[in-house]
Amino acid sequence: MKEKNLLSAIQDRRTYYAIGSDAVLSDAETAKRIEQAVLHVPSAFNSQSGRVVVLFGEAHKKLWNITLETLRAIVAADRFAPTEEKIASFAAGHGSVLYFNDEDVTAGLMEQFAAYRDNFPIWAQQANGMLQYAVWMLLEEQGFGVSLQHYNPLIDEQVKRTWGLPASWKLIAEMPFGTPLAAPGEKAFAPLESRMKVFER
Repeated sequence: MKEKNLLSAIQDRRTYYAIGSDAVLSDAETAKRIEQAVLHVPSAFNSQSGRVVVLFGEAHKKLWNITLETLRAIVAADRFAPTEEKIASFAAGHGSVLYFNDEDVTAGLMEQFAAYRDNFPIWAQQANGMLQYAVWMLLEEQGFGVSLQHYNPLIDEQVKRTWGLPASWKLIAEMPFGTPLAAPGEKAFAPLESRMKVFER
């Protein structure tokens, strides 16, 4: 698949639910690209509180099995089939990226810079959102189909136990990716004039 430029990736980005396990890039190269996003995405006060875990192979499948069994315990059996189907679609992909915020970093900044105390949790979320989007664009550029999921906080503790992650890492989102198997739905756009204004004076 031909690599896209950034503008094409932004324009073409959609949520893909039907993804396969084939790789469009080696796992090492995929991890290297994600690493560059972690290094270079900006954060307020250069806090760098975003944390990322990349899962391939059996680790990727384990994540979605954790999610499936967690949901099985709380969703009525007679209504579970659609949930099971949805989780299976994520597990069918090639890998997943988990996004966290290191709450110890954020709490330290809240204490160090008391005048901005209430803003640091907001800024941490903004930085994490930029990190998620940067990784999404890097994966989209290469031809992966991607979606962003939020099964936190239901799976947080088991995820941290499974991979030995610090207690201070708060799970923000889960991003399964793989080869696109079906075209995404059309995206509706609100009128641009209601969303953007340009002034020269």
